[in-house]
Amino acid sequence: MNILLLGGGGREHALAWKFSQSKDCKSLFIGPGNAGTSAFGTNLALDPTDFHAVRKACLDNGIDMVVVGPEEPLVKGIVDYFLSDKSISHIPVIGPSASAARLEGSKAFSKQFMQRHGIPTADYKEFDADQFSEGSEYVKTHSLPVVLKADGLAAGKGVIICNSHIEAMAEFELMLQQDKFGEAGRRIVVEEFLDGIELSVFVLTDGDHYVLLPEAKDYKKIGEGDKGPNTGGMGAVSPVPFADNEFMLKVKERIVDPTITGLKADGIDYRGFIFIGLIKVNEEPMVIEYNCRLGDPETEVVIPRLKNDLVDLLKAVADKKLKEKIIEIDSRAAATMVAVSRGYPGSYEKGFPITGLDKKYGESLIFHSGTALIKDQIVTNGGRVLCVTSYAGSLQDAIRKSMAVLTQIDFDGMYFRRDIGYEFL
Repeated sequence: MNILLLGGGGREHALAWKFSQSKDCKSLFIGPGNAGTSAFGTNLALDPTDFHAVRKACLDNGIDMVVVGPEEPLVKGIVDYFLSDKSISHIPVIGPSASAARLEGSKAFSKQFMQRHGIPTADYKEFDADQFSEGSEYVKTHSLPVVLKADGLAAGKGVIICNSHIEAMAEFELMLQQDKFGEAGRRIVVEEFLDGIELSVFVLTDGDHYVLLPEAKDYKKIGEGDKGPNTGGMGAVSPVPFADNEFMLKVKERIVDPTITGLKADGIDYRGFIFIGLIKVNEEPMVIEYNCRLGDPETEVVIPRLKNDLVDLLKAVADKKLKEKIIEIDSRAAATMVAVSRGYPGSYEKGFPITGLDKKYGESLIFHSGTALIKDQIVTNGGRVLCVTSYAGSLQDAIRKSMAVLTQIDFDGMYFRRDIGYEFL
């Protein structure tokens, strides 16, 4: 098969690495990719949300399958676009339709979905600008902390945890009346704060059946000890020690099963990945959010632990034959640590040469995120620059290995958290 993988981050580098190992992958194209993905296929200067350009790339390169990495093309309807065009409607696109992608694209839709199908989640109310006065009164008397969420996609920045009513009122006004998050904040979900430990669960479904991929835990805060502002992710570990068989059985029965049956009951044909962001509260799993794609940097520990041929699994999704597949998982632990640019998640500079990438690191893998190749030199090209994923017999050893590799890689202003997995050590 000729495969087109859309996206250009660490998630896509990990997927490109995995696809390249498949007997079914004849040629791989990545749009736009990064300096790392070019080792496994051909990078195309492509914007994944420019559907006309994606269509042209498919026709020019004889593409047999499209795999969508990031959420934005899915929410904007790339699956529907392909189905509506006779010249490309035969090409399966791995990912949900725009209607199904509302699980991530609209916080209000996902909360209504969970409520409708009895899936455990935090209590909430939603408000738009016409309900500002009513919402203000609700926020003013809500128990603390209180969580405010922009309804739409806000580049991972649309969730605010407020520890005082003054802060909550100010943020509520900024979001609804001063367009803090633009179109994404036209509607606000006000939610109770859940106190517990988080877990990421990854489901692959063909619309009728599903398989569970390895679980992971990621670390969003920039500072050690989970301090400071949120980022796109500073690291991840898999497996997650508290996610034992008993806990995962609860997740399957109370969350995954009713999610899949709920989508079918609502007449939504969902084919692709569902990332369920969970939190364990008093030993019970509850849903924080759904994403309609794999997470980043969780993909960089989940995919290395998946022993199956991933292209074979995705073909089964397209052909609705996933019930025939059994997932095989590497028993080793995996830990990834992300190196970021000075100033991230605020403003940062690009274009700094990266050294130490050409060494052999044994059971460690380097996945690029924000990198570019300029005149045979790999340079920084983003806030999250790269990550190192290592295998080991224990999480502790995997974390040590990744840290040891990162100390041999360098670029100006490089920073990484040294406490990834700290709760489990």
